[in-house]
Amino acid sequence: MSEAVAQTVASRFSELYGAEPHGVWAAPGRVNLIGEHTDYNDGFVMPFALPHTAVAAVARRDDGILRLHSADVESGVTELRLDALSPESDKTWTAYPAGVVWALREAGHAITGADIHLSSTVPSGAGLSSSAALEVVVALALNDLFSLGLRGWQLARLCQRAENVYVGAPVGIMDQTASACCETGHALFLDTRDLSQKQIPFDLAAEGMRLLVVDTQVKHSHSEGEYGKRRAGCEKGAALLGVDALRDIPYADLDAALARLGDEEEVRRLVRHIVTENARVERVVSLLESGETRAIGPVLIEGHASLRDDFRISCPELDLVVDTALASGALGARMTGGGFGGSAIVLAEEQDVDAITKTVTEAFASAGFTTPRVFEAVPSPGARRLH
Repeated sequence: MSEAVAQTVASRFSELYGAEPHGVWAAPGRVNLIGEHTDYNDGFVMPFALPHTAVAAVARRDDGILRLHSADVESGVTELRLDALSPESDKTWTAYPAGVVWALREAGHAITGADIHLSSTVPSGAGLSSSAALEVVVALALNDLFSLGLRGWQLARLCQRAENVYVGAPVGIMDQTASACCETGHALFLDTRDLSQKQIPFDLAAEGMRLLVVDTQVKHSHSEGEYGKRRAGCEKGAALLGVDALRDIPYADLDAALARLGDEEEVRRLVRHIVTENARVERVVSLLESGETRAIGPVLIEGHASLRDDFRISCPELDLVVDTALASGALGARMTGGGFGGSAIVLAEEQDVDAITKTVTEAFASAGFTTPRVFEAVPSPGARRLH
């Protein structure tokens, strides 16, 4: 399949730019098994890569020009001058690839221009890191074409800077690192403070289980205000508690920390979620490493309750997925991603998948919601060169 995709994208590149690309690369979206909003608090996360990818056909230029085209946006080729790139100057999709070029150049890498054609199968606005996939595939292509010698985690850092500074979205490091570094058949246990990584085997099919992604079709945008408010609240909590980040509050000390916050009720809720969520990630790692995969279901359920009640970033559609799936026999379920829409994940026995999918879809119809998109999430490879 990857060869056919590479040929299709390369052929379109040639039509657009009148020459063959110098290569074709792919970078996946991700789904987060557990560890939500912990990444910008220096905490633990556990994503894995999806089979859905952003694919880029790219050719190097040496004249200071960047040309961009997307198969997924109804517009022509956008031409930009590298010396004119500036943060938050672009509010369209081109800010993501242009931001990567800007971040690489700001870091001292001699990027002299490129022609880029992009195509993506990562659902946009579904909480599955479509923007990170776009950033990482461009970064990897330029890393190869300009012989920069950067490793996956370094590319992820630069992509995060592109999204934080150039795009203006206060995202953490998880999405870009997952896209750049995940491996087939594994979930990535990532410490976002030092970027240390451990690949945890996660082969549900071998154990008779499946993980479904239910895209509610409710769109969200990280650059809008609510995400930033949560981040600012977490930073306030860390400052009030005298720590560098909420990661530094041990789970055993949570009650004492909450007591010290007094009547700062909103901050107390945010702190409680982050500290308990870090503990949930560690529990899931321990369970998977000891072969108790089904036992992660209740931990996922706890995570959803925390995001819904303490972090307050769920929505009626996400809650309906979780409640309906659990009532239909799912082992566990929770919202995933930044919140305010997007997707939920459902852990289920293989024989229950069709019934759960049917019941969730019917529940959405009864509630008058847009029909959700449901698909299986299979741990897939991270960013790589296709051609």
